[in-house]
Order: sequence, then C-alpha cells, then structure tokens
Amino acid sequence: MFLWCCWKWKWKWKQYARKLIRSLNFSTTKGGAARSQEDVFRWNAMIREYVVHKQNEAAVQLYCQMVRSGVEADNFTFPCVIKACGSLGSLQLGKGIHSHLLQKGFQSDAFVVSALIDMYAKCKEIEIARQLFDKTSQRDVVSWNAMIAGYAKKGGCETLQLYRLMLQSGEKQNPNSITYATVLSACSPLITGSQHGREIHSHIMKSGFASDILVGNALVAMYAKCGNIDDACLVFDKMPERDTVTWNAIIAGCVQNWCWDKAFEFFHQMKVKAAEKPNAVTVSSILPACAALIALQRGKEIHAYIVRNEIGYDAFVISALIDVYAKCGKIEMAGLLFDRMNEIDVVLWSAMIAAYVQNGLTYKGLDLFRNLQIIGLKPNSVTIASILPACAKLAGPEQGKEIHVYIIKNRLEGNSFVGSALIDMYAKSGSVDTAVTVFKGMSQKDVPSWNSMMTGYVHNDKCYEALKLFRQMVLDAVRPDEVTFSILLSACAHLAALQHGTEIHNYIIRNGFEFVVMVGSALVDMYTKCGSLKVAWQVFVTMSQRNVVSWNTMIAGYGIHGYGKDAIILFNQMQEAGVKPDYITFIAIMSACSHAGLLDEGFQYFHSMSREYHIMPGVEHYACMVDLLGRAGKLDKAYSFIKNMPLEPDAGIWGGLLGACIIHGNIELGELVAEHLFELEPENAGYYVLLSNVYGVSGRWDRAAKVRAMMKARGLKKTPGCSWIEVRNRVHTFFAGDKSHPQSMQIYRVLENLTGQIRKAGYVPITSPMLHYCEDE
Repeated sequence: MFLWCCWKWKWKWKQYARKLIRSLNFSTTKGGAARSQEDVFRWNAMIREYVVHKQNEAAVQLYCQMVRSGVEADNFTFPCVIKACGSLGSLQLGKGIHSHLLQKGFQSDAFVVSALIDMYAKCKEIEIARQLFDKTSQRDVVSWNAMIAGYAKKGGCETLQLYRLMLQSGEKQNPNSITYATVLSACSPLITGSQHGREIHSHIMKSGFASDILVGNALVAMYAKCGNIDDACLVFDKMPERDTVTWNAIIAGCVQNWCWDKAFEFFHQMKVKAAEKPNAVTVSSILPACAALIALQRGKEIHAYIVRNEIGYDAFVISALIDVYAKCGKIEMAGLLFDRMNEIDVVLWSAMIAAYVQNGLTYKGLDLFRNLQIIGLKPNSVTIASILPACAKLAGPEQGKEIHVYIIKNRLEGNSFVGSALIDMYAKSGSVDTAVTVFKGMSQKDVPSWNSMMTGYVHNDKCYEALKLFRQMVLDAVRPDEVTFSILLSACAHLAALQHGTEIHNYIIRNGFEFVVMVGSALVDMYTKCGSLKVAWQVFVTMSQRNVVSWNTMIAGYGIHGYGKDAIILFNQMQEAGVKPDYITFIAIMSACSHAGLLDEGFQYFHSMSREYHIMPGVEHYACMVDLLGRAGKLDKAYSFIKNMPLEPDAGIWGGLLGACIIHGNIELGELVAEHLFELEPENAGYYVLLSNVYGVSGRWDRAAKVRAMMKARGLKKTPGCSWIEVRNRVHTFFAGDKSHPQSMQIYRVLENLTGQIRKAGYVPITSPMLHYCEDE
C-alpha cells in the first residue's frame, strides 16, 4: 500500500525506481532450496492479476518480493513485469528488469523480447526497441506487432514501412487482426493516409479478416479520420457483427466530419435496434453535434436519456453537457451542472472556463482559472487552451503573456494543443509576429498548429502568407484536414485569388476531400466571392451531402451577384430538401432581396422568420431591412423602422442609412443619422467622410470643411481604398493614388490609354463633388 500511496500523491518516480533497481541487484538467495513450480505459478498469477487490473506499481513491488523470497522468475514472469514498467512509462525500472533477465538468460525468449520492445516503445525509446527487434533471430507476429505499435505511437511513415517489411519477410509471419488494427491507426495522420488505408483494406479482404470486429472498427475509424465518411459507413453496413466500439466509432466519425444528421441517425439506431446500448463514450461523442448545431432541444433529450438510463455522470459526459448548454446560450444551466458535481476534476473546471469565455463572460472565466489553482488543482493543456481565448478578448495581450509565462514554467510549451491556443491568442490580439515566433518554436507541429497559424494570418489580413504557409505544410508532409482547406479557401476569397483557389480545389480532389461537406461549402463561398458563380453552382450541385451551411453559402452567393429571384428559388428548394432555415439563412435571403431591390419579398421573409420559423430577428436582419428600404429610396420609413426596433441599433445599421442618404441626397436626415454614429463610434473616420460626402453632394462646402477640420482636430485619417488583382499566380495590391508598385509608370500609361479610348466611345465620367472629395482623402 505504501507504493500505491506514493503514486496517488504523485511522489517522484525516479526515487522509487532507484529503490526497486537496487533490490534487483542481488545474487541467487543463499541457502534457498529450489522452489516448486507451483510457487512460481502462484507468484506469476498474482503479478498478472495486478497488471490486468492496471495496478502496475503493485505488480513491480510483488516481483521484487518474489525474488527476495528466493523464487526464480521464469519466462512467464518477465513479460508481465516488463509490461507493468511500460504502462508506468518508467524507463529506469524497465532497464533494471532488462538487466536482471539478461543475467537469468531469458533474452532469447520470444515473449520476453516482444514485451521489451513494447516497453521501450512506450517509454519513447524507439531506437532501442528497433535494435532489439533487428537482433531477434526468430520474430513472431507478437514482436512484429509490438514494433509496429511503437512506430504507430510515435507517428510518421515508419509504421507503414515496417508493415510492408513484414509482408515481404520470408519468416512466414502473416499479419493478424492486431497488426491490421495498429497499422490502420497510423494512416489517418499521414497526408496520403486515405490511399494507404485503401491499400491495407485490400490486404484485409484478401487475407480473410474483413469480418473481424477489431479490424472492422479500425477501418471505420480510419476512413472517418481521413474524411471519407461514406467509406466508413459502407464498412459499418457490411460488418456482420458490431459492438459498442463500432457504434461509437461511426457516431464520432460522423460528428468529426460535420455529418450531423447521420450522427443522430446512427445514435437513434443504436438506442432502438442495437444489442449494445449507448454508454458514456457514446453520449460524449454525440453531444458535440448538438453544440455545433446549437440544438438545445436535442441536447436536452440526450441529457434526459442519460438520466433515465443511469449512464452516469463522468467528467467527460458532464463536460460535453456543459459545452452544449454554453453553446446554446444557457450559461446558467451549464453553471448549475458544474455546481452540482461533488467531484473536483480539472476536466470539469476546464469545460466551465471555456463556457464562460464562449459566452463573453471573460472575467468570470479568468476568476475560475485563478480559483482552480487556489484549491490545488493543476491546470492541464485543455484548461490553458480554454482560458487563452479570454485573454485574446481583452484589450491587450498582457494577461495572455502572464499565462504564457506559466506555460513555460510548467513545461507545457511542447504541447501542440497549448501551442495552437497561444498562436490563436497572439494573432487575435494583433501580435502576429509573436504568434509566428511561438509557431516556429514548437518542436512538434500537428495539423491544428498549422491551422491556427494560417487562421492568424487570415485574421490579420495576411492572406498571402497563409497560402505560403500551406505550401510549407505540404513540403513537411503534414496531412491537411477539412479545417485547413476551409481556412485556405477563405484566404483566396478574401484576396479574390481565383487561380490559387482553383489550385487548392485540384489538391482537394486529388486527396479525396471534395465530398466533405465543410470543404464543399468553403469552395462554393470562394468561387462566388471570386466572381465564378457558375463554377460555384457546379460545386454545389455535385456535393454528395449538403447541410444548412452549404445552402446558406449558395443563397448568399446569388445575393452578392444580384440574382435575388434565383436566391428565392434556392431558398424554396432548400425547404423541399428537408433542410430547415436558420438564423444565417434569413440574413442571406434578405441580403439577396436587398441587392435585387425585392422590397416586398424582403419584408415577407423578415416577418415569416419569427411567425413561421420561430427565429427572432437579430441586429443583422434589421440591418438588411434598413439597407433594403434605403436602396428603394424610402429613407423616412427606414429611419422610422430603426426607431421602432426592439433592439439597440448598432453602427452598422446607422451607417447603412447614412450611405443611403448620400445616394438620395437627403442632407437633413444624413446629419441626424451622423449624430448617432458619432456617439457610437467617435473614432471611426469613415463616418466623418460619409457625412462630408453628404454635404459634398449638395455643394455645401462650408459644412464639408467643418467636418474635415473636426477629423483633423481629433487626429482621424481615413484608411485609403484598396484593390487587388491576381496575375500569373501572384496577388498585386493597390491603394488609392498608390505609386509604390515597381511597374506603376507602365500601369498609369495603360490607364491613360484606356481612359482616352472609352471617352472616344462616348463615356462621360461622373464628376460629382462627392467623388472628388473621396479622391482627396
């Protein structure tokens, strides 16, 4: 019990290991008569029971007592005690046992060697494990599996290389179910993982392991993690028998691939038809789908199912429930769940911190983070990743820097999860150079790390840097995921870089991501924003699955290009397909009506969203209606509409009306609207320019001059207009009056030539005072 207490209270393992190793440095017990085989059997059985029940410290202690009592360890003793060392991750203990078995002459036993290989691999000494493996004269499937598992845990292509070596070896050792399950788990992190997985799948079919449940589970997980959810479903459907792991794998796979409806369908089938009913892992897997969809009712139903079926409230189930309620805006319910838990667990505290941060309660999240440390809990990587977004929301990165110091002191900077959160925090705080430093300093960069850095670049308008980073990611043989492509396509859309977007589209097709819903939606968005509406439509109609995001993106695309009636047709088709419109859908369709001047239709959708769809209009919807009225010239109605809003109008709403006042020359209303804008955002130079333009249109230069003087007095300066063009795979950026481009002289000569030609063709330029003023700015 002493050793068990040492572990429980986290005593230093090095001291414990030294004591045990000293106890192994003995010669054969003097005067000890040879123990019977029955005694060895009893000791081995007890050691094995400890290992089976994961009481590894007690197993090692019992082994030492066995040796002291004069009982000779045999070839059944050593594999068990070596496995205990590997589970403890104690290299020092493992080496001590290894030394002892060498003295006893068991270094050639196949089971002992396999256990040693496994132990060294688990202790991250893969080179020593490989040396042992290569020296083994007769390798059996157990030793091959141990070595393959070691490489799989490390990551990289060595797992597949060793698997192929196993197939090519003349030792007649055919892979078994464990081999296939292990090597399949190594495929998903690789950039060509899907291709390798299909190759191994064909081997499985030929070798007769297709019906093995362990192999089937591994295939489902592999295809899902590689983004091929349809293939994962196909394997699942063909499996002759399924266990709880099978159902959990397919549900988790659907959630990971944003196939929410399929996930809920499988969850329902498991409840109703399957012999194995949902367990804690199942509900922990399906609840993130409720959080992602902000599906409060479904979350409550699953919560009720947990209570009725007494599934149990472990830390992961409660954390998932807290996440659902937090994402659905029910922070009080999340807090109630947290407060009712008697167990003090860092996982729960991390979930509650994240809940506060997600709901804008930044200081509550920071307070909870401090309280966690006060009560003696040590924040883990998830806790740190949960609190860092709170720091990004504060005025500056100072609080984040303090947590960064904590990370370094506690040696958490090597954790990729923490590194990604740090990158995100610095990037959102505007310190993109510090984010780059953190990224470059990471010893191990996983896909989320690369994604965080690319997102940071895009967030700080460094989209071209994001595209360059992707090229480096590919060169480093890191497999992108669907989030990577979503970020990259967003960067292309921002730059209107159609050529780059097309290249990424080709890469997506080559690597089998074109059927992932998230990627398809991002492609539609990119093509619409780059002006290729026809290609966007082709991508949309060829998508094997479409969710509400896909439909919203295509409807918004039609709206951007002024095809309001087409957007309405698509909105109707969306409902016919059984997809329910959401909050964003109505923003897209109202915006489409605004761009196309469909006043009556816009108001119809505005009123129906609350009456028929039970979605309360938000500020964005009111902004669309104001824009719609403004474009139609109904400025007084627009002003009245704003004044009667149940919500507080923001600067976006007033700014839209001010823009309409310029177009229609309504000076009096423009002045009134400008006063509201100056109250809301007194430091925004753009609104002063808009008001000046109102005066400029009517020729009231004295008032325009006063506005300009006010801007200068407050030290405000309008950001110059910017445009860009992609030529030969390179994006060229230009500002108003810009002459910094190395070919600016040639460019202006071409412009002068074009201007002369269009004037000869009868073009008369608009020379309103407003435009002159904008150029001066």
